[in-house]
Amino acid sequence: MQKQAVPKPAYDREVKLRTALLLLGGNLPLRRRVPTETLRQALRLLSDPPGRLVAVSRFYRSPAHPPGAGPDFVNAAAAFDTAEAAPAVLARLHRIEEALGRRRDTGRWGARVIDIDLLALGDDVRPNAAGQDRWRALSESDQQRLTPEELILPHPRLQDRAFALVPLAEIAPLWVHPRLGLDVTSMLARLPSEARAAVQPLTCK
Repeated sequence: MQKQAVPKPAYDREVKLRTALLLLGGNLPLRRRVPTETLRQALRLLSDPPGRLVAVSRFYRSPAHPPGAGPDFVNAAAAFDTAEAAPAVLARLHRIEEALGRRRDTGRWGARVIDIDLLALGDDVRPNAAGQDRWRALSESDQQRLTPEELILPHPRLQDRAFALVPLAEIAPLWVHPRLGLDVTSMLARLPSEARAAVQPLTCK
């Protein structure tokens, strides 16, 4: 009788991990907790399974966007490896935001206690190449007026924002944007020098 192959146990099968790149930010206190403390708590929650936190940048202070929209933000970039698909990763980030007091009725680009943006997941392009390019090409006024009903990856404003690229350059300088063909260092170098200079590291985390 021919022996049948014994299937490997689930824990022994190869699991494909991809790196999620995140931007954390906040500029409002919550119950006497300053934004740096809120970001630290978010990072602790991101360290819990599923996924594995693999890199965190320094904390940076950056002006609110658009100018005058509120107090300066504290930002940090983080990377974690995950086997989850993008919608599941985003749902996890929303749960962490909610647990830390985030409200979603404050409007786009407003002041907030915590914001965790999924900047990229590996080389995912969502919803597709044409859709990603369309959202990336929106005018400034349309960016503020229109809200996508689906997840856009990479984040359509990533290449334009020093407050995202400066901390991201610390932990993933060689990550290449799958539509632009530029790595993080190159995207950052293309921004105006005054935009880069406005993003300053905090003296301590």
